[in-house]
Amino acid sequence: MHVNLPEKRYYSIGEVAKAFDVKPSLLRFWEKEFVEIQPKKKESGTRKYTPENVMTIQFIYHLVKEKGLTLQGAKKQLRLKVKENPKVEILAKLENIKASLKQLKDKL
Repeated sequence: MHVNLPEKRYYSIGEVAKAFDVKPSLLRFWEKEFVEIQPKKKESGTRKYTPENVMTIQFIYHLVKEKGLTLQGAKKQLRLKVKENPKVEILAKLENIKASLKQLKDKL
C-alpha cells in the first residue's frame, strides 16, 4: 500500500489515519501495542508522527490488514525487520518510487 502523504516533518493523527483509511483510535491502540510507534506528544497531548513512525505504521498495516497476521505475528515480524533494517528501508523506498512512476504513467 502506498501512503499518499506530503513531505513533512510531522503529521497529525488525523492525517495519518486518513492516509491509511483507519480510525485514529486504531492508531492509538497500535501505539500501545507496538513500542516501535512512539509519536512525539505536545503538552496538550496532541500526537505528532514522524515519517519514520509512518513507515512503521505502514509496515504494521501491511502485516495486519493486508496479510492478515495477528498482532503477535506482526510484533515478531517487526523484530525481524529491525535485524534486516537496511534491506527493508531500500524496499520501502523502491515501493514509493514504483508508486510514483505508476502515477506518472496513469497521468500520461
